Amino acid sequence: MATAKVDTEQDLGKALKDDADTIEINGDLRKKVLRIKATGKVAWVVAIGAIAIAITAIMVSPASGGASSAAGVIAAPAAIAALGAPVAYSAIVIAIAAGGVGSLNKLRKYKVVSQNENSLVLKK
Repeated sequence: MATAKVDTEQDLGKALKDDADTIEINGDLRKKVLRIKATGKVAWVVAIGAIAIAITAIMVSPASGGASSAAGVIAAPAAIAALGAPVAYSAIVIAIAAGGVGSLNKLRKYKVVSQNENSLVLKK
């Protein structure tokens, strides 16, 4: 896939899953992606672990009648502390849409090739 233009977390997750070479991110999602990319290594380890727990809780919640969603509630504060609530929520949605938390590490490896107040362009 050459270039993906996205403006939602779900679209970004799909672009990452499809292994897009270039991703153009528009709207408010641009700021959230920049925050994900700017998170330091130690804070990222904490955030990605918390996000993984939250995603697991969300994915198994219907099977467990909602009991496992408590793990997501416990883990969410760590991700929120590291990223902020809107960014943590976006990271969770991106990871679910892309098929796992590995997609967030993949996103962090993309290079910023251009940005302005409306868009951000990332390239492998």
